[in-house]
Amino acid sequence: MLNVIWGFFLIGGILTGAFLGRMDLVTNAVIDGGRNAVELAFTMAGVVAVWSGILKIAEKGGMIDALAEKMEPFLDFLFPEVPRGHAARRYISANFAANFLGLGWAATPAGLLAMEELAKLNGKTGRASNAMCMFLVVNMSSLQLVTVNILAYRAEYGSAAPAEIMGAGIAATLGTTLVGILLAKILEGRGKHCGF
Repeated sequence: MLNVIWGFFLIGGILTGAFLGRMDLVTNAVIDGGRNAVELAFTMAGVVAVWSGILKIAEKGGMIDALAEKMEPFLDFLFPEVPRGHAARRYISANFAANFLGLGWAATPAGLLAMEELAKLNGKTGRASNAMCMFLVVNMSSLQLVTVNILAYRAEYGSAAPAEIMGAGIAATLGTTLVGILLAKILEGRGKHCGF
């Protein structure tokens, strides 16, 4: 669906530029957009590299295991079908911690590993378990204390106060996370399977 939307915008912009006789603006936008994308990619690569390194140090130092242990009651509530001490819980904890710190890109490797471990627990091939659905909901809603990626974007594009959106970010992500968990638990409680 997103491909259709972006394709519509792209073709619409080109046709509008051609219709108005301003293809020079379209060409300049393509060139400037490409340059800005590369510059932003390098900036974000640095942010992701630093935080991925910190996350790896935390994992090697045992902090992720300690975090997983502290999160056990919360994980018991969200993932009752995942046994304590299972590798999936470790990766879920690392993913949640990275997302909480606003490191969405750094959370991806742990998220993929968590989903692989949850798939091993799932006896039904081709259908997501409730634990897999819950993990996806919480991961996508991404409760964040510090939105590092957004702060980096705002700083890169010259915001005078990149951190002024932190309060709104916390409120928005808290709201989406709570609503997502509530809806997933309602479906789970009704015996509905959220995996199609």
